[in-house]
Amino acid sequence: MQRCSVSAVVQAARRSFSTAPTTSPQFPQTLAGLRDRLATETSSLSDFMNLQSNSGYSVEVGTKKKPLPKPKWMREAIHGGQKYVQIKKKLRELKLHTVCEEAKCPNLGECWSGGETGTATATIIILGDTCTRVPDFRGDPSCVEKVAKSGLDVFAHNIETVEELQDVVRDRRANFKQSLDVLTLAKDCAPAGTLTKTSIMLGCGETPDQIVKTMERVTAAGVNVMTFGEYMRSSKRHMPVSEYVTPEAFEKYRIHGMEMGFRYVASGPKVRLSYKAGEFYIKSMIESDRVRVASSLQPLAY
Repeated sequence: MQRCSVSAVVQAARRSFSTAPTTSPQFPQTLAGLRDRLATETSSLSDFMNLQSNSGYSVEVGTKKKPLPKPKWMREAIHGGQKYVQIKKKLRELKLHTVCEEAKCPNLGECWSGGETGTATATIIILGDTCTRVPDFRGDPSCVEKVAKSGLDVFAHNIETVEELQDVVRDRRANFKQSLDVLTLAKDCAPAGTLTKTSIMLGCGETPDQIVKTMERVTAAGVNVMTFGEYMRSSKRHMPVSEYVTPEAFEKYRIHGMEMGFRYVASGPKVRLSYKAGEFYIKSMIESDRVRVASSLQPLAY
């Protein structure tokens, strides 16, 4: 496979990103820009007689920004099928809550109905209606070490977004460096063969340069698996989507990630950390690693 440069990836990703409305460089879309624009224009009697203004003077307010319409690649298929109905019924009977529903995962219908593999899957929230995952433990190394040595196969902790947007996207008690330190410590403490995994959401306002820089820092921390997915606003209380990243841009990041040395990269608008396709692939990686380790421990026959 031909190796592409970082600059080529960034440029291609920029071309693939969905475009946002542009503003005039002469009059920026701010209150100061509005004042400058009004100062340069003259009024006539017809302006006061015509109630339908030819040019709007409104200034966009970030908190009241209209939500972006979903592009065609983000529209969900209609849920259905016998397996889907069975899983939903059983979850209700057992009073189980799923990440799939809480996060409004776009792959819910595919996973619950079986998809291409025919195996229906759902990701259960183990402590009821509150989603749980490995946190950063506020940087406490003893807690990270305890989990890393617990016998798990994959230590997953999400950095969520690029460093520049951490304060906007995440709880302010979390930060980029602390999450990277957790992943690095987990790799150092866990038994040989344990995979580390992280994920970021795109469409929060990050740039291609920031994404590539994040990938470089994550791989330097020894992370084996990285996933990229489109940020989806689960309710009006949550941060609005800044832009919808195209499938072509996601593919550029996947290729670049594999070239950087990740063992597995899942990248696409509908990719989620618990997406079944990625889980099956990682499971096969774990099994092959176990076979290789077991064979290396066998005594030589003379």
